Amino acid sequence: MSRVWEIPVHDSTRVRDARIAAREACGEAGLAAPRTAIAELVATELATNLLKHAGGGRMVTNLVERPDGGAGPSVQLFSLDHGPGIADVDAALRDGYSTAPGSLGAGLGSCRRSASAFHLYSLPGRGTVATARIDPEPGVRGARPAQVPAGGIAVALGLAEQCGDAWAWVRSGTLRTLLLADGLGHGPKAAHASTAAVTEFRHTAHLPPADILRRLHTALRPTRGAAVAVAQVDTERAELTFAGVGNVGARMRTGDSWTSLVSHPGIVGAYFPAQIPVRRMPWDRDSLLVLHSDGLPSRWAPPEDPRLLAHDPSVVAAAILRDAGSPARPVRDDTSVAVLAPDRRTSAHDSRL
Repeated sequence: MSRVWEIPVHDSTRVRDARIAAREACGEAGLAAPRTAIAELVATELATNLLKHAGGGRMVTNLVERPDGGAGPSVQLFSLDHGPGIADVDAALRDGYSTAPGSLGAGLGSCRRSASAFHLYSLPGRGTVATARIDPEPGVRGARPAQVPAGGIAVALGLAEQCGDAWAWVRSGTLRTLLLADGLGHGPKAAHASTAAVTEFRHTAHLPPADILRRLHTALRPTRGAAVAVAQVDTERAELTFAGVGNVGARMRTGDSWTSLVSHPGIVGAYFPAQIPVRRMPWDRDSLLVLHSDGLPSRWAPPEDPRLLAHDPSVVAAAILRDAGSPARPVRDDTSVAVLAPDRRTSAHDSRL
């Protein structure tokens, strides 16, 4: 899942590019024609909204794990902007609502109906983040989309197609395990390393984090190596266990405060420490964990808006990535953010199929 599609949307020609990116992602994921058509529709609507209502923004398309754990990925579309925001999100999601002259107002409502899961967060004066997931098979109409405790976003340096960062999560009994891997450098060889980490992780996610890292070290020896962090929540024991090797950042929110979780220096697959420090912390209904690669500025500010923190993890991750960067602080590497939250998280602006 190393390929990513990022489209800056600042004129009408880029709407077509966003639609083509969605089509290519569906082809990569093996989605059938009807599901591809839905992805193209949603991408077109979101990109059009960026122009009409936000003065531009960017579309990002990733391949992500299916919520049911089945074979083959889903396609995740992200729309990010720093526009004026939406004063009344509920109204904006209703068909027929529009602030743009001549618009039918069906855009966001159509996205919500069509996508397997649709999430929207907007703050007046700060902009909007929307995420839409297209699964290989349609869901049951009228049923709530499956709650996914993890979400993330990845973008490549310089709008490249291959991203050296990768993230994945696995549910195994009472365990929810999240991995973020940052392949050394960037480009195809970095992508090869992070993809190898994800592949091995899928077979080892039931192990404790330190043991997962040891297994990854062996698997990544033929590659250039990667920085890797693994976080695992045991829902029965209400405890989070964290271990990392290399420069992957981690912050955990408990109550109203954030705590940094420090990885050990080294490179998985190349320079592995003899001992791996393991951090354990209580995990409750208000906890939130953020993993990120070093493409994110080191002094990024954690989100504090309780409305954002209650949203789907994909929205939280996308908002963090959007707000951490600026033209004054251009990224110098691939960038990824992954978020782990309690299973119960949902939002009034999530889709209801």
